[in-house]
Amino acid sequence: MSVSEMFAALQGALGQDQDIREEIRKVVQALEQTAREILTLLQGVHQGPGFQHISKKCQKAREHFGTVRTQMESLKTKFPADQYYRFHEHWRFVLQRLVFLAAFVVYLESETLVTREAVAEILGIEADRERGFHLDIEDYLSGVLTLASELARLAVNSVTAGDYSRPLRISTFINELDSGFRLLNLKNDSLRKRYDGLKYDVKKIEEVVYDLSIRGLNKEATVSAGEEK
Repeated sequence: MSVSEMFAALQGALGQDQDIREEIRKVVQALEQTAREILTLLQGVHQGPGFQHISKKCQKAREHFGTVRTQMESLKTKFPADQYYRFHEHWRFVLQRLVFLAAFVVYLESETLVTREAVAEILGIEADRERGFHLDIEDYLSGVLTLASELARLAVNSVTAGDYSRPLRISTFINELDSGFRLLNLKNDSLRKRYDGLKYDVKKIEEVVYDLSIRGLNKEATVSAGEEK
């Protein structure tokens, strides 16, 4: 084979690779749009009236996740099944965003932490690497850390809306989350930096709870929580 033939063959391989990346990019753009729509919907819970319609917003968000599952099915067909990590960077960010959104919906519904398996089911992908297109553990953890930041914001806005018990529950949840992350030996530099930000979320929520305590509103919140039970 001549040099020109060798490079012609290489160009053909490069062209095929570029075609794959372009097809992936199109689907990822659609996923990003759906993620923005879900985020816009859920941001409504931070407003006063939004606290009264959390269940409806979560229901609508889950309907949007039906679109996500369809788009994920399309994405799976755009590259060879054994080359997940070769193209992973193309959808890593949007997948982390979708993990956060799924985790936020589950928290709003039940005030619990969604499992990686449950997120994978919501998104229509696998939890196990061996089964193909899957939810990488680090992508899951990154999405959960974004949830922590969102809940810190929700704690502040809850007080503004007159919901004094929610920050106390969020504080308990975030502290449990922080304890869980402390059990991990994180080697990923990006994930490690994201985790370092969790302590600021913990501090922010503690300040909200402290302010409620100083104002005597934490007792009112405890009584209200007891009446709800």
